Amino acid sequence: MPSYTVTVSTGSQWFAGTDDYIYITLVGTERCSERTLLDKPLYNDFERGAVDSYNVKVAEELGDIVLVKIEKKKYWVHDDWYCRYITVKTPSGDYVEFPCFRWLVDDKEVVLREGKAHLPQDDKTSQVKQHRQKELDTRRKTYRWKEWQPGFPMSIDANRHSELPRDIQFDSEKGVDFVLNYSKAIENLFVNQFMHMFQSSWNDFSDFEKIFVRIKNTISEYVMQHWKEDFMFGYQFLNGCNPVVTRKCTKLPDKFPVTHEMVSVSLERDLTLEEEIQAGNIYIVDYEVLDGITPNSTDPCTLQYVEAPICLLYKTAKKKIMPIAIQLGQTPGEDNPIFLPTDGQYDWLLAKIWVRSADFQHHQTITHLLKTHLMTEVFAVAMYRQLPAVHPVYKLLIPHIRFTIAINTKAREQLICECGIFDKANATGGGGHVQLVQRAVKTLTFRSLCFPDAIKARGVDKKEDLPTYFYRDDGYLVWEATMGFVSDVANIYYKSDEAVQGDEEIQAFIKDVCSFGMQDFDHCEFPKSLKTRTELIEYLTVVVFTASAQHAAVNFGQYDWCSWIPNAPSTMRKAPPKEKGLADVNLIIESLPDRGRSSWHLGAVWALSQYQENELYLGMYPDEHFIEKPVKEAMEKFRKQLAEITSSIKRRNEGKRLPYYNMSPDKIPNSVAV
Repeated sequence: MPSYTVTVSTGSQWFAGTDDYIYITLVGTERCSERTLLDKPLYNDFERGAVDSYNVKVAEELGDIVLVKIEKKKYWVHDDWYCRYITVKTPSGDYVEFPCFRWLVDDKEVVLREGKAHLPQDDKTSQVKQHRQKELDTRRKTYRWKEWQPGFPMSIDANRHSELPRDIQFDSEKGVDFVLNYSKAIENLFVNQFMHMFQSSWNDFSDFEKIFVRIKNTISEYVMQHWKEDFMFGYQFLNGCNPVVTRKCTKLPDKFPVTHEMVSVSLERDLTLEEEIQAGNIYIVDYEVLDGITPNSTDPCTLQYVEAPICLLYKTAKKKIMPIAIQLGQTPGEDNPIFLPTDGQYDWLLAKIWVRSADFQHHQTITHLLKTHLMTEVFAVAMYRQLPAVHPVYKLLIPHIRFTIAINTKAREQLICECGIFDKANATGGGGHVQLVQRAVKTLTFRSLCFPDAIKARGVDKKEDLPTYFYRDDGYLVWEATMGFVSDVANIYYKSDEAVQGDEEIQAFIKDVCSFGMQDFDHCEFPKSLKTRTELIEYLTVVVFTASAQHAAVNFGQYDWCSWIPNAPSTMRKAPPKEKGLADVNLIIESLPDRGRSSWHLGAVWALSQYQENELYLGMYPDEHFIEKPVKEAMEKFRKQLAEITSSIKRRNEGKRLPYYNMSPDKIPNSVAV
């Protein structure tokens, strides 16, 4: 009697094992096996991390094994089980792999396809075609679109983390409880004594050290020591948390009437301001998107303010970026003066603080939340709805959307919801952050997510112009390596442009992102179809890069740059000055966040800057969704390229007082999970 050896691998995460009954049915091209209970006498089957083997006897050989059906039935109480993979050894000695990497919950069955990736047009038998379609039909019922707020990109239809499909939940919900994590951070930072002291101002700048000195690192200490300096202010536009807002200025906007006489003392080349602009030495940062945003009013005892400043930056002869003019509002006039480095010490410092506060709002809500978290969720939901597990693009993308829907759902549940944690310390809390996303979506285009395009569109792509723009330089390297990897994988399965055009599933994925995820927003310019391999490779590179490198670049430096509160105020408690000569230390301290808001802000940036336990970094793919040797070779090539990039960044950073490592591959997680 022929016998098949079935090897079953159980996951190693918490609660992955089960005491329930597990049944298996082998489906071959000729016939199916009997439904067989996998059980060894006097043995605890399917323990966490275990790899167990069983014999399945059949009357006749089954032909080629194409599907494996697994069923879980309750033993005492329902006990979820995480299956990593199943391997079947045939009577002839061949091995057939069936990747799973899924939870089996309740009494539902899972049917697995043999592990080689297949495009839909390559499936020839009705058996595998029906399996493919049934999987997608089930997924579309499970992964539904929902508009969380009007004008937002669409998200998953779930109000709480516990409502999500088990396969995309965190292994442990406690690990991502924002209230718990922020409170723990506040306690670890020894600032819990201040966390309820709202309306209580600090005494002076040095007073902020009471909540700062408990945890130190190179950059945060350097920021604390040098935050008042114009060099430090300018440098952050290149390599801080929000290195995406600086544009080359080709013409001064009418709303920002800076004259040569105002700034001539700051110019170093014996050129007029207009000539400096023509020479490409002037840059501008405009926070117009913040204009008119409703400030946080959730605390009736504390007025809070949001402003939309414009800042002019000058590239010095040594190619450093220095601020030379700041206007705090969008409408010029006597009550909206242009502040200059030649003004009084505190007038100029307060103007820079207002810019830093605006930058913080822009960073958190647009650069971080919208352009990494929410966009990656759009790609993730569309992927689950339109690509079956056997599709090569599903296998390529699944590591890069790991836990993203979960972290975003948790954020909507606790962080950015009405009366959420975001309201406690941020000027755009209480609904302003929602307005800000709604506005920013109107200018969000697909090309703005393509790293080289976004850099070039701002006129900051030339290394000789800005030689210390490390975010750009490292980003280019990681983008090229990522695109090379995506290209290597895509070209294994897509032999021609016609193969892309004929893949109805990838076309449905692309259309779902645009028509449902982005709701066909005007001007979003997301493609609705792809015609060439080049287009497909770029699109998939955008997905992987956004979820990994771009998120890392704008997330993990938050403690570095924002822990010194005066350098990144999460809110301002006094209105912006309408004339010069009013600012002094007292006005600045009273404008900055109070003790309570400072503590919540510090807890937030510390918690957000922490890597996950057992973090998977770019290029690490322990779950073998792909079984083909050419793909594994492409992965190894990718890892070697990333290691070389990491080494070159490490060499460049040696001896630097301000090392830049946020785009270093060894510090880039595969996915948005924090």
